[in-house]
This record gives sequence, structure tokens and C-alpha cells, in this order.
Amino acid sequence: MNAFAIFAAALAATPPLVALVPLLPLLAALAIAFRLLRGHGEAQEAVTAGVATAAALGALLLLLVLDLAALVREAAAVTILDDWLHIGAVPVRLSFILDAYSLPIATLVALIAWIALRFSATYLHRERGFGRFFLGMCLFLAGMLLIVLAGNAVLAFVGWELAGFSSWLLIGYAWERPVATGNALFVFLTNRIGDAGFLLGIGLATWSASTVEWTGLAEQAGNGSLTTVTLRLLLIGFTVAALTKSAQLPFSPWIARALEGPTPSSAVFYGSLLVHAGVYLLCRLQGALVQVPDLMTLLAVLGLATACYGGLCALVQSDVKSALIFATVAQVGLMVLFCGLGLFWLAALHLGLHAAWRAYQFLLAPAYMHLVHGPAKPVPHWLARRRWWYTAALQRFWIEPLTHGLLTRPTLLLGRDARALDERFIDPLVGAPRPDEAGGDEWATDELIRGHGLAGRALFAFADRLQILESRLLLSGDGALMKHLQRLVNYADAVEQLLEQPRYLMLMVMATLVVIL
Repeated sequence: MNAFAIFAAALAATPPLVALVPLLPLLAALAIAFRLLRGHGEAQEAVTAGVATAAALGALLLLLVLDLAALVREAAAVTILDDWLHIGAVPVRLSFILDAYSLPIATLVALIAWIALRFSATYLHRERGFGRFFLGMCLFLAGMLLIVLAGNAVLAFVGWELAGFSSWLLIGYAWERPVATGNALFVFLTNRIGDAGFLLGIGLATWSASTVEWTGLAEQAGNGSLTTVTLRLLLIGFTVAALTKSAQLPFSPWIARALEGPTPSSAVFYGSLLVHAGVYLLCRLQGALVQVPDLMTLLAVLGLATACYGGLCALVQSDVKSALIFATVAQVGLMVLFCGLGLFWLAALHLGLHAAWRAYQFLLAPAYMHLVHGPAKPVPHWLARRRWWYTAALQRFWIEPLTHGLLTRPTLLLGRDARALDERFIDPLVGAPRPDEAGGDEWATDELIRGHGLAGRALFAFADRLQILESRLLLSGDGALMKHLQRLVNYADAVEQLLEQPRYLMLMVMATLVVIL
């Protein structure tokens, strides 16, 4: 056993080994995408599922080797492969951190993802979009492993975005349903707030600390190299990102809409793994957060409020998945409360236990009604007697309408303004027909066919020249030459018809601008 442990430690010391952990599911996603493009992704389900599960199992086995090496080494390790890019004079390295926070959580992530992928192969058998689902799951696994193992904020942000993109992709899994696409858009917009906070933290870390490494930030915060104002602003950015991703108040409404995706993705994303990414980020920033007591107090207050909110809402839900998701919000709120109280080790322990238990519950949810014989548990008597609290819990404390008014509605209005700009200015410029000319007299119909604007008149003149050339060729010659000319004329007619369509007019204008610029 000692010889094997020494061998594992020597193998783990090889720098590319830790990089293979997130790389394996990313390569699996690329392989599945290639199969989908070639049209094989839906026909051969066993191959698609096998590629995804093999990548997850490979990542899990590599992490077990790293775990054993860490036990032998008994010290945290930061593996730096190479410089990736530079932000001004600040280097951003491909660095990975292997410590008591990252390795256990990364191993749990790989294990839960592997189990969920095995479950999904049967659960989604002959389902439309089978390949798309496994593509999204592999992207998510790569993103989560990057978040957990990244040694700096920039690399973690890459994983943050990759996991967020895959979650949006699978919330809109049933893209033909307007409800699914609408919920995916709502989740996407809400999480952009957290992304902006993450970018703010990276920018301030680059500007003030001249480093984006997690260890470097903790060291500078501890020795007083950063001013209190700068450190507070930097941590506020990362805290907003953490609160948004973990669905804490006031960003909680998005997580209930995220249940629109298939059950396995709900289990992995919002029941056990992605919802804990914010808590993990707070634990990673432990060395800096303890230097700002007022921010820690705010975390404790928001965590406690979210725990109460999630707990009350979970008591009045009538379906299994909704009850589980609000119970998850309540438990994650307790983790944030522990972080605010400085009990980061307790938050990390709670994270691991809760992730494993909640993944089991979500994967069991489809069979829950078959296992439970009898009606659902009624609302507790103490809550049913307090009519205001009961109504507030049913309405989820009216937070979602507030979020809709402050976030979704302004975004929709911005989209309408952009559409109006297109119709009033861009469409006339490229020759697209105006809405007010859809009907009318013969002249209006003729103008509708010919187009408007400089581009429309130019293309119409070009079509006239083609027509003249076509007429002259038809009136001269016969035999074999006439057949070839007739073929060329048919090609010219096809091109002419394509050029008269508005989308091709826009394509030509954009291509012209690209060439000029």
C-alpha cells in the first residue's frame, strides 16, 4: 500500500495530470458535438452515452489518484502549467490548486456526474435531443471541475461561464416549448448579474493586487497590502457572483424556473452541484473575507433570510421537484450563514453532505409517486392558521414579480426598441419592405417587389441588366450553344431570386462592411 501511495504521489506530481481532469469531459463534449454534426448523435445512443460516462469515470479515477497523492504529501499544492495570457503586466497562469477544499469537492462532483450520466442513459432512452443532453452534461462537468480546481479567478470564471452556458442549454432542452425557452432566458439574464460581479472582482484584483491567484489574493488581504475600500469592493463583486449562482436573496426566483430541464440535469445542476458553486467560491475567498467583518455580517443576514424564505416556500409546494428545490435553497442559505459566521469548514462539510443527499433525492423524484402510497403531506397546521404567512409562501413572497419588473421587463423593452430601430432605419437602408407597404395599390405592390433604398435600387438595376442579357442570349443562336446558354440563364434566374430576398441583401451589406473595415 505504501509503494502504491508513493507511485500515486509520483504520478500526481506530473503537471499535465490535473489538467486532464476537466479536459476529459471537454473532449467528450467535442466528440459528441462532432457526432451530432455528422448526424450520428441521435441514432447511436449507446455510443454517445458511453463517451460521456467514460469521460466522467476517467476524471473520477484521476481525482482518486490525486486524493491519494495528497494524503501522502499532507500539504496543499498549486500546480502551474504555463502562462496563459497577460492582463496588462499581470500574468494569468494555467494553475490548479489541490487542497482540502478542492480535492474532496471535485471528487464528489465527478462521482455525482458519473452516476447521473449512467442514470440518464436509461431515463432519456429514445428521447429527442438525446445527444444534446449528453453534450450539455459534459460541458457542465468540465465547467464545474474548472471552478473547483482552478488556481486563479480567471480560470475559475471560464468554468463559471461554461457551467452557466450548459445549464441554459438544458433548461431550454425542449426548445419547441415557449415556456422552456422563456425560463431559460430568465435564468440567463439573472445570472448575467453574477457574471458582472465576477468580472468586477477580477478587474479590481488585477488593478489593485496585481494578481488573480486565489493564494495571492488571500496573502495580500492578510498582510494589509490592500486598502479596506479596495478589498471591500473586490469582495463585493465576488460575493454578488456567489449569491446569484447559489440563488440567494434577492436572486432566488431564477432557480424555480430552472426546473424546466430534464430531471437528471435538475439533479446535477440545481439540486447538488451548480447551486453550491457560490458557497465554494465564498470558502475559497475565506482568507480575504475574514478581513471585512461588515461583509461577513451581510452574508450571515442574507443566508438566514434565504433559509427562512426557502423553508417556508418548500412547505406549501404541491410537487416533488419544487419542494426539493426550495428545500435546497434553504440549505444553501444555511451554508452562506455559516460562511458569514466564519465557520467555513462547517459550510464545506454541509456542502458535501447536502450535495450527495440531494442528488439522490432528485434522481429518485420520477419514481417518488410510485414509492409513496398516499396523499401528499399537508401544510403544517401552524402555517395554515397564519393566513398572511401562508399566502406569502404560496406567492413566494412576491419576489419574482419584483424581479420581472426590474430585470426582465426592461430587457424586453430594450429588445422592442432595437426592433423598432431596425424597422425604421436599417430595413429601408438595405431595401427590405416596410410594414406599412404590405398591401395597397398596384404601385405599392410593385415597389414592394423592387425594394427601397440605395441597395434595393442598385440590385433592381442589376436585375434589369441580367434580364436584358438573358433576352439577347435567347434571341441568338440555337443547338448545343443554346442549351448551355439556357442553363446559364437558369442559374442567373436562381441567383437573381436569391438576391431579391431581404436576408441576402443584409448578408451582402455585412460582407461589404467586413471587406471595407
